Amino acid sequence: MSYSNSIIFGPIPSRRFGISLGVDLSPAFKQCNYDCLYCELEPAKTVSSMQSYPSVKEIITAIEESFEKHPKIDVITVTANGEPTLYPFLDELITQINRIKNRAKTLILSNGSTIYKEEVFNALLKFDTVKLSLDCVSETCFKKLDRIHKGISIEKIIEAMMAFSKSTKHAFVLEVLFVKDLNDKKTEIELLYDAIKKINPHRIDIGTIDRPPAYKVQPVTFESLQSIAEHFKGLNVNIAYKNRPKQTNSFTQEEIFSLLKRRPLTQEDIENLFDKKSQELLAILVKTSKISVVNSSGVQFYKFL
Repeated sequence: MSYSNSIIFGPIPSRRFGISLGVDLSPAFKQCNYDCLYCELEPAKTVSSMQSYPSVKEIITAIEESFEKHPKIDVITVTANGEPTLYPFLDELITQINRIKNRAKTLILSNGSTIYKEEVFNALLKFDTVKLSLDCVSETCFKKLDRIHKGISIEKIIEAMMAFSKSTKHAFVLEVLFVKDLNDKKTEIELLYDAIKKINPHRIDIGTIDRPPAYKVQPVTFESLQSIAEHFKGLNVNIAYKNRPKQTNSFTQEEIFSLLKRRPLTQEDIENLFDKKSQELLAILVKTSKISVVNSSGVQFYKFL
């Protein structure tokens, strides 16, 4: 089977990463070891390995041809119609991509399920940015929400994520997608917070359903995500929410300090929370080094020193 016309999608503009070139490691059909309730793909039986996939040569050729057409690619985003780490030659692939990528960065979007496998762990270390999912910590929630393939252990995943965070020299991002009445319960949020603190990623993206899901589940509200972000104290939390409501207010210097002590705020948070005068005050606080600005994989955070 030839995959030459279906491996690449894009390039598309990304606000965080610039011009992104997508690489689909499972272009023929969905191959995943999860069947998440919120997945935008059609429901499918879970698998432990890919049965149909393009060769490393086919993928590299497709990327090189895209580079010829679009020389200003900023990031090569490795994903799949399913789970990309099930691709059997991931280490060889990222090694080859790194040889031809030029100025572009590499990013992989994975559910994190296979990170405790040595060959996957080592392959992930070679990406410039690794973004993994962690929706639940309790076994009950994990099985119900992510509908996992047999034999997958959440304890092993968390332990491996902790080790990966300590080992990687690149950017490590965790993503948590909240679903109403499942992982938005107080006990699940507390378990997630405790686990994420131990994992210690560079950034945590929290969001909810924003596309038609595979099953009949509902998103949480923006206010719920705000509350969760407040609970995740001391962590770089980015709320990924389309069309978030404007809630601009006026803040004094002490109020700004108080807000940033609770959690770092993103540029998007600032634009939605701070009125013009407060944004001007924040700029002064940054200029006078009372507030620091940190870029975490394309997301700018304001932090209290």
